[in-house]
Amino acid sequence: MPDSTSPRKGRPGRPRSAEADRAILDATRAALVDVGWGKLTMGEVATRAGVAKTTLYRRWANKNELVVDAVAVLFDELELPDRGCLKADIEGVVLQFGVLLARPETKTALMGVVAESTTDDALRERIRSAIVDRQKRLVVLGRERAQQRGELPPDSPGTEGALAADQAIGLIFDVIAGAIIHRTLVSSEPVDPAWAQNFATLLLTGLVGLG
Repeated sequence: MPDSTSPRKGRPGRPRSAEADRAILDATRAALVDVGWGKLTMGEVATRAGVAKTTLYRRWANKNELVVDAVAVLFDELELPDRGCLKADIEGVVLQFGVLLARPETKTALMGVVAESTTDDALRERIRSAIVDRQKRLVVLGRERAQQRGELPPDSPGTEGALAADQAIGLIFDVIAGAIIHRTLVSSEPVDPAWAQNFATLLLTGLVGLG
């Protein structure tokens, strides 16, 4: 899967520095918390990161792209440890996701870019490729692990089976991410162990399981 922070094709210059990239992305998140989306500028980020503004523009065309990449690296921190069963695995990643979205820098960045993306198709595609598509890896891993344990049936063979699996992965991701984002960013409610347990039960057994 492509890395959203990879060098831009056709842009000559010095090789990229991983240390400089980290400083820029860290500075972007800190500036968002301090000044907000509306006042965030490439110049502000450059000053905080201790680099020239031209350094930013060699890597990112505008602040929209920069902020997407700044929040994408936070989502890359999410993991899916093997907790012994599918329900426990779901609860674990849900709690991680909730903690991540409760961080001020994540909340501010994500809400800012999502709002901007409603009128910017290119930005919406960047969010999809840099965050959504990359984090579907967690669903892929969870399904594979559950199939190996015998908790889920194996995928059907052939093209139709692969298509059905891909659709299932997308739907599972949408349900999990949508529920957690709504709870933390819209309802401003905590994603605590009790909620994570009920959510995992609902996901696996439907409404009947919550009776």
